[in-house]
Amino acid sequence: MSFAQRLKSLIGEESVSGFARRVDISEALLRKYLKGSEPSLAKANQIAMKANCSLEWLATGCGYLYRQAEVVDKPALYAAYEHINNKKISPTEAENLLKTVSGYQFLRTHKKADGYLDISGMAAFLALAKQDEPK
Repeated sequence: MSFAQRLKSLIGEESVSGFARRVDISEALLRKYLKGSEPSLAKANQIAMKANCSLEWLATGCGYLYRQAEVVDKPALYAAYEHINNKKISPTEAENLLKTVSGYQFLRTHKKADGYLDISGMAAFLALAKQDEPK
């Protein structure tokens, strides 16, 4: 898949002019990219950041479409919780805290440029993660 094809996929049903405004580049430049011209690294990064897309995927087709959340360092998370709350974290609190961070990471990595947060997508993600937990 070429850069132009990945860009078309990223634009989806949105108008070219609307997408150009959203990623803060001229419509003429965007149309040039759609016809096969390759952007500079700075422009590709600008598009990726403003479209909440992985630069690696946009530039190469490898990796994930959306930026991925970092792995949670559970001992550090629990230590911070215990310090802030001045108490030992209970198993229920630890589970809820991890769900909160996981939900936050999903929303952050799937957030649209217009600020839209996919709450139902997060709920489905958390439900799927719960199914994958060891019994």
